[in-house]
Amino acid sequence: MIDWSPYHLYRKLFGSDDEIARFLDEIDLYNWLRGVDADKPLQQGVAELSARLPQHAKLIEAYWYRWAETLNGALEDSLAVVSELRARGTPLYVISNWSAETWHHATEQFAFLDWFDGLVISGLEGVAKPDPKIFHLACERYNLTPERTVFIDDMAANVESARALGFHGIHFTGAAALRRQLAALALLP
Repeated sequence: MIDWSPYHLYRKLFGSDDEIARFLDEIDLYNWLRGVDADKPLQQGVAELSARLPQHAKLIEAYWYRWAETLNGALEDSLAVVSELRARGTPLYVISNWSAETWHHATEQFAFLDWFDGLVISGLEGVAKPDPKIFHLACERYNLTPERTVFIDDMAANVESARALGFHGIHFTGAAALRRQLAALALLP
């Protein structure tokens, strides 16, 4: 629902997406984020990564100082699907990998987060997807039964983890495909 990407920021600092991809690969951003989205403060993680890769320190530090520039608004087509589910009275919950230190950017910018019946934010909980603990936490906190719960995520590893726990997992590839999958489950017409 939220258009987050490090590319939004780094397109302002690099000449091409290929250069960004090489940089993100070299610093192993997505694996590094797993730690800062769970149990490591983002600022501390940036300092450690910058010390380990001093040749990229300024670019890594930009991720901390200019983090808000990684957001590019809402994904309106996905939000429309959520709006339809909400209008039908479907209980809605969020399990998100998001640093505690940057979560305020989301709550300040995206009023639709109030639509949800509950939020489990990895950085606030100290555990991130695909760790089964975050799914157990959501189930316990909101009295969810995995077999009666649909979990949607754009990361295949997160979907597989949820499926292993009994959730009906949907790997998100786009709003149109999601709408079809939810219709097949009789959650949308």
